[in-house]
Amino acid sequence: MAFDYKKEYKEFYLPKDKPGIVTIPKMNYIAVRGQGDPNAEEGEYKKAIGLLYGIAFTIKMSKKTDHRIEGYFDYVVPPLEGFWWQDGIKGIDYAHKEDFKWISVIRLPDFVTKEDFDWAIEEATSKKKTDFSKVEYFTYDEGLCVQCLHIGSYDDEPATVEKMHDFMEEQGCVLDITDERFHHEIYLSDARKVAPEKLKTVIRHPIKKAGDK
Repeated sequence: MAFDYKKEYKEFYLPKDKPGIVTIPKMNYIAVRGQGDPNAEEGEYKKAIGLLYGIAFTIKMSKKTDHRIEGYFDYVVPPLEGFWWQDGIKGIDYAHKEDFKWISVIRLPDFVTKEDFDWAIEEATSKKKTDFSKVEYFTYDEGLCVQCLHIGSYDDEPATVEKMHDFMEEQGCVLDITDERFHHEIYLSDARKVAPEKLKTVIRHPIKKAGDK
């Protein structure tokens, strides 16, 4: 049975639809940075997703190549995630998606080293005849966060975010979105196949204890 990160780490990937506080450890990701409306048909975002999955499956299927990754075990590719921000705004303005800046990511298993990642870039570039130069090995130490499962359209996220922020304040915490800590979404549904009102998305915001610097 392939290791499934969503099932093994439910506290990170399958939270309840009520806000909760969680501490997220440092993780490594496959990442592509970009900007603009993610819904744009020929936009950067959709191209970035193709690049991410190209590398994700190259690493997963490395077991069928001559490249042996130490500690490798079979696993389900983790879900697509994204870190989002807009210049000059502490949070997200959903009315101006054209101003989005983002880092689109897929989690890497801990056994994947930077050397293994570099091999995958070379392998995918050669086999798929595609330019993967925008893809990077990204490490993020998220730390203390408030999170909640949002069910519904992405445009309806503000109501869930408001619940998260109310809960955070009740727990003696404040929002800590900065140039290095971002609005974070984890996509548990495929928006191409699931009706908007049934989409499941983990929303996560960085926080800190009130009074902490």
